[in-house]
Amino acid sequence: QVQLVESGGGSVQAGRSLTLSCEISGHTEKGYCLAWFRQDPGKEREGVATVYVVGGIIRSGTTVYADSVSGRFTISTDNAKNTLYLRLNSLKPEDTAMYYCAASPRSWCPSSWADSRLFSYWGQGTQVTVSS
Repeated sequence: QVQLVESGGGSVQAGRSLTLSCEISGHTEKGYCLAWFRQDPGKEREGVATVYVVGGIIRSGTTVYADSVSGRFTISTDNAKNTLYLRLNSLKPEDTAMYYCAASPRSWCPSSWADSRLFSYWGQGTQVTVSS
């Protein structure tokens, strides 16, 4: 069992930055595929970024970003705090959405990681609103 709690969302102007946090508790010593998703009302949930983590440490070379955020968003972890972060730079109005942290206990992150059905643990979400 894993529990995920997101925070850090807010309302900002285009071009500004935010850092989202996902505090992870439970059996964190295991390997998990972790991901950030986002969803705007009326749209499908979109995979934003993924990373494979074992014991809170990112496995090298496993970070993948959606094309829409590549170069602007950065995923990272703080092992001591059992926290997954998503740094959002150069925000655009189209980044407005509810952002969710998700976890899947497995030995790797598959190439189909953006399929939300692969993830069994979800946080409650944190809202990001970007105005022009």
